[in-house]
Amino acid sequence: MSSPDVVFGFGAHSEIAEGPELLRLAEQADRDGLDLFSLSDHPYLGARLDAYAALGFILGRTRHLGGFVNVTNLPARPAPLLARTVTSLSALSGGRVVLGMGAGGLWDRIADLGVPRLSPADAVDAFEEAIVLVRLLSGGGEPLTHEGRHYRVDKIEPAPVPAPPVWTGSVGPKSLAATGRVADGWLPGHAADWLSARYREGRSIIDEAAASAGRDPSAVRTIFNFPGRITDQPLPATRDSDGRWIGGSVDQWVEELTGAVLEHGASGFMLFSPSGGTQDLTSLGRWAAEIVPAVREAVAKGS
Repeated sequence: MSSPDVVFGFGAHSEIAEGPELLRLAEQADRDGLDLFSLSDHPYLGARLDAYAALGFILGRTRHLGGFVNVTNLPARPAPLLARTVTSLSALSGGRVVLGMGAGGLWDRIADLGVPRLSPADAVDAFEEAIVLVRLLSGGGEPLTHEGRHYRVDKIEPAPVPAPPVWTGSVGPKSLAATGRVADGWLPGHAADWLSARYREGRSIIDEAAASAGRDPSAVRTIFNFPGRITDQPLPATRDSDGRWIGGSVDQWVEELTGAVLEHGASGFMLFSPSGGTQDLTSLGRWAAEIVPAVREAVAKGS
């Protein structure tokens, strides 16, 4: 995966029957020079592709495109095994992996998997501890013994592979603060963008926590899940009555995303279908061929 200042990709929520189409999308994105694809993680939905199985398969069929799970359902994937999964994927793909992390939100469904239910506070504690433990189990070194509140390992050898960057989908104040302390990136929840109160309030918590931990707040990137339509003609309004982006022409997209980077510090954009399903091939092609290069050029000129 290339590492430009701003990353561009696409996201999918793919059912098993949509697997061939998802693969076509990823292969096209790889040819077209996009940076990333992402998959959602809902292991309690039997019709969905397993996120990590699909991630590994797609990485094996592409050459440059990076991938991540947006975001990992941590309660169903214990941190020591998750560390083995992501370091193995990183080794096999040449480092084309990001670790997307979540504390777990739909607890009624998560508990249906037989996973012990955690209180909100304990879920956030486990989330932060898991990020730390994944890093401890990466990068080589002596066997690790870890006795935490939620995870314990005894004399486990770290993988001889660096941990991938960690991006979180934090929403609540405690998980946002954890993101500031230990993560590398943030994906604002509910498709919130840079003009939303959710983003402004969440980002301030992240920045304060990062600074309190002795970190540079800018080390925590913000990558936006960004749904919207790409239209042939300009729209009279690119945002709805609630201020949420709905799309527009290529020029309207370029203006909006360029401003997000230069004026609001956005670090990346993951294009999602406005319908919530898997992105269609035509829109993805226009995103990669018309919008992304123009934004990259405009950002370079404006930097």
